[in-house]
Amino acid sequence: MAPSPTRVGLVFGGASGEHAVSILSARTVLRGLRSGGNAERYRVSSFYIDRGGRWWPDAVATAVLERGVPAEPGDLPGAAEPGGFRGFPEGALEIEVWFPVLHGPNGEDGTIQGLFTLMGVPYVGSGVLGSALGMDKQAMKAAFAAAGLPQVPYACVAAHELGAAGGPEDLLERLESSLGYPCFVKPANMGSSVGISKASDRAGLLRGLELAADLDRRLVVEQGVRARELECAVLRRPGGPGDGLSASVLGEIRFDADWYDYETKYSEGHSHTVIPAPVDETVSERARAMALAACRAVDAGGLARVDFFYDEATGNLWLNEINTLPGFTSQSMYPMLWEASGCPLPDLVHQLVQGAGGSELRMNVEGTAP
Repeated sequence: MAPSPTRVGLVFGGASGEHAVSILSARTVLRGLRSGGNAERYRVSSFYIDRGGRWWPDAVATAVLERGVPAEPGDLPGAAEPGGFRGFPEGALEIEVWFPVLHGPNGEDGTIQGLFTLMGVPYVGSGVLGSALGMDKQAMKAAFAAAGLPQVPYACVAAHELGAAGGPEDLLERLESSLGYPCFVKPANMGSSVGISKASDRAGLLRGLELAADLDRRLVVEQGVRARELECAVLRRPGGPGDGLSASVLGEIRFDADWYDYETKYSEGHSHTVIPAPVDETVSERARAMALAACRAVDAGGLARVDFFYDEATGNLWLNEINTLPGFTSQSMYPMLWEASGCPLPDLVHQLVQGAGGSELRMNVEGTAP
């Protein structure tokens, strides 16, 4: 007899500014889990987390996925009740492996990973530590610095510094003297370029800081560099040598804009990818090795996308950031990079589910030593 299909819980949406992107990513992941041999291997139930943090069962989740847009409050019975997690909906406690497709806060930052860890159920992606470090740009950059990985000059800022006695002049002067213009202002805990702005003068820097401070109390300001943007996908292959981490071919983002902002990233025709990236093999190998080192520096596992700045004139290669729950949309680099590396979407999601973490904790909970 064929083994029973594994019950996979696909959870998406979330109380995050990347809610809409999460829905598009979940559609792709679901397609992969229902393609080819995965249709026999897995029985998928979908769960939707609305913008208020409430969990909804498969029927609601399926309707959201079919529409491809967030649910409106009027579509959800009881949505006016207090938000936040209030318990699992029907079917959730039957899940054997969770596949979170939650970008940004409350899904990529270790919170839901902690919930699954307490439940003792395996889940795709990094654990609590790797997720938290990978999400917070201040903590991430500190971990990279401790590991000796090259980064562009940056400064960490607390939002309350904007309201310091005497105004923000001291802060602005400090950033100007240490980083200069242009520079980029980022909330520490957002992704998909949400809340990021480019500053070319003091007025733009102040506006950028105020914008980022509306989204996060922890901010990062980076020195602008003239460089190409390269990306590498990382996957932990079940049964692989060592820690099982492997790196894909490199890709390059090219865009028709001043910089790679949210609109450029998610609007058709505003950007395109080149895979594999047209760089020397020595550069490719440096970046691939650095991508694995970045994952190890923050204890990221399962899947990650690592981004770089490359100055072709000088040969400088800087680590930009790591994304421990990268996008799976039609324009997302992570699945495209693995496709180009010989691992198409159905195989990719199969490996991700097979490599899901948390099984050691589950055995401990059941009283059996791993």
